Amino acid sequence: MLTSALFAGVAAGLIAALLHFAFVQRLILLGEQYETGEITHFTAGSSGADALVAPHSHDVADNGQIVAGQDAAEQDTQSHDAHSHGAGEEASTLKRNSLTVLFMVLIYTSYGMLLTAGFGLMASLGYQIGPKEGVLWGIAGYIAFQLAPAMGLAPELPGTIGADLGARQIWWWSTVACTATALGLLAYGRQVWTFVLAGGLLALPHVIGAPQPEAFFGVAPPELAAAFSARVLGVALIVWACLGALAGHFWSKQPIV
Repeated sequence: MLTSALFAGVAAGLIAALLHFAFVQRLILLGEQYETGEITHFTAGSSGADALVAPHSHDVADNGQIVAGQDAAEQDTQSHDAHSHGAGEEASTLKRNSLTVLFMVLIYTSYGMLLTAGFGLMASLGYQIGPKEGVLWGIAGYIAFQLAPAMGLAPELPGTIGADLGARQIWWWSTVACTATALGLLAYGRQVWTFVLAGGLLALPHVIGAPQPEAFFGVAPPELAAAFSARVLGVALIVWACLGALAGHFWSKQPIV
């Protein structure tokens, strides 16, 4: 069980990191610029829309430009400062990206352990789990841990406003528990009452409603926040499906077809 989770989790985490760098990180960096006030929306000449299609780069002309009348010492000092600033940014970016990869691997290894624990439970009941069943389990995990909670608490871009953290965590975990239980009842239940109970559990968190802020006053543009949420959920679906297929493969030692 542990071996299946480790192999599947590491592989899925690396896939998640690759997709994150390709589709999500650029939006996070742009959201951080809005959060710090480096750029603002609804003002002339400060749009960050280009960053959705091209990486943001700092303009170094102010640091490296040689102004007429400066002596050689001033120019050397300015050039050295620009070089130090660039080296510091590169080191910070490398550290950030390395931690992103590490956290993705740890997160999806944990998810892999939950999946393989479920595989073990089903095996004790006489059900066989292979790669194809693993994909379905992965998609179910995606629905329980990301899609269903996102219907009330969408993935938050830096610079957006949220309700009290404690209340959101309680609602999030309750939604995960209700959704996962409901999906299990729908998949393996055989009585009418199991399907009725599953429907009630699926609806319950959303009938109660997720905690929301009293007012919306975030600094990030809503279009950027919408693009971020869509990409996060799209990437997560791909990674969860891969995680399920890999976990099912390592669990059963069957080829992925």
